[in-house]
Amino acid sequence: MNNHDLKLVLNSNVALVVIETYDESRALELLKNYFRSTNMPVYKWSITEGVNELGYGLQPRATNNNCEPQEALAHIKSHSRASAFILCDFHPWIEDAKITRQLKDIALSHMSSSYGSAKHKLIFISHKFSLPPELTRYAACVSLSMPTDEEILAIIRDEARLWASEKGALRIKTDNVTLKKLVSNLRGLPHQDVRRLAHGAIADDGAITEADLPEVTKAKFALMEMDGVLHFEYSTAHMKDVAGLENLKGWLLDRQHALKQADESSSLDRPKGVLLFGVQGGGKSLAAKAIAGVWGLPLLRLDMASLFNKFVGETERNLRDALKLADLMSPCVLWIDELEKGMASGESDSGTPKRLLGTLLTWMAERKSQVFMVATSNDISQLPPELMRKGRFDEIFFVDLPSAEVREAIFAIHLNKRGHEAAKFNLKYLAQLAEGFTGAEIEQAVVSAIYAAMAANAQLQPRNIEKAIQNTQPLSVVMAEKMAELRHWAQQRAVFA
Repeated sequence: MNNHDLKLVLNSNVALVVIETYDESRALELLKNYFRSTNMPVYKWSITEGVNELGYGLQPRATNNNCEPQEALAHIKSHSRASAFILCDFHPWIEDAKITRQLKDIALSHMSSSYGSAKHKLIFISHKFSLPPELTRYAACVSLSMPTDEEILAIIRDEARLWASEKGALRIKTDNVTLKKLVSNLRGLPHQDVRRLAHGAIADDGAITEADLPEVTKAKFALMEMDGVLHFEYSTAHMKDVAGLENLKGWLLDRQHALKQADESSSLDRPKGVLLFGVQGGGKSLAAKAIAGVWGLPLLRLDMASLFNKFVGETERNLRDALKLADLMSPCVLWIDELEKGMASGESDSGTPKRLLGTLLTWMAERKSQVFMVATSNDISQLPPELMRKGRFDEIFFVDLPSAEVREAIFAIHLNKRGHEAAKFNLKYLAQLAEGFTGAEIEQAVVSAIYAAMAANAQLQPRNIEKAIQNTQPLSVVMAEKMAELRHWAQQRAVFA
């Protein structure tokens, strides 16, 4: 929301205006610009300073009056002249029954046409604010717009000028390509955070280089992170770390250019996402990490199980906030792990999975951001048919058990990764012994063999790996019926990865 949009809301006949933002100074600046053009008195309240009149500069005259919320609202209610009151960080008290009633009284007075009733307008500024149902019909909830690319670039240049003047330098070192990347990485943050991260990128060495970009991305996500729900994956993978999956690799390579070049004016359809399903440990998670690594995009992982909240509506809000954050991090890869955990309905659920599905489907259909979605599932039979129809995902891939050739490559990857020369081992024989093993089971066989060799104070030998394989009962045996069902389903409905 910009200055013009805020003016429209403040001019409307609503008693309560909620501005959700971390950038309090920006919100106050917009309010200052509005109230300069009105004759309405304006006051600001906070728990530390109480209710104080604001001048044209919106600087409070600190009198420390009415610091307690109930006292402040009683003072506002008794105020005889129609005024605006800016309440900063009022959210901790909004659920209190008496405070809710006081706010409703003020709102009703504002809506009343009776003579002598003061039409006060209350403006709440807070990072997160949920009005009780009794008050929502008297309120308008708005959020501040994030700076445009032009505004971000202006902030970066301003910080560069300030740094240069302080250090006695003529200018900082950078190039247009890196500068554009920094602007893209800072997109989605409020003005104050853009300024702080831009200063951090410049201040360490007086230059904006490629080396600054990963740190800016990490710092950006730390500011926006939803603890326990959406995670920034700092370590991605490369396709050389993924054995097999040749069809998936080819599919991704064909669309790499389209992902970077497609925009609103392009005739190219922007890749939307893929669904990977198959047996546990088959390499789905590694493939998701590799997609982000190959395309050079940030990887966000959404944990479906952690979305659920005991309070009605909070689970869906968690998902909406997570998807909104992914949009702000665009371009990026959004990895939704174990999708069925959030979408599977049971006899005892309260309808939450259906509401989650509706929220996700709406976002998938309407999103304009460059967010490539990678969903993984171990049990596709639990996913609702609405999610599986054509058009939801660009493609559905089935990750089957690795072939003998792929098992050889997996052994080589994990032996070399742990400092053991794979060429010294008979990989073909080990691959034959490990028939029916997933990639994760092969990795654990290598790890177990290394520990066994260490315990015997000896070098790793082929017999160590052979013994580890023989001591493992693979999922393909334990879950033979399930694997048969998965393959049967995939034959007509999916592409083998």
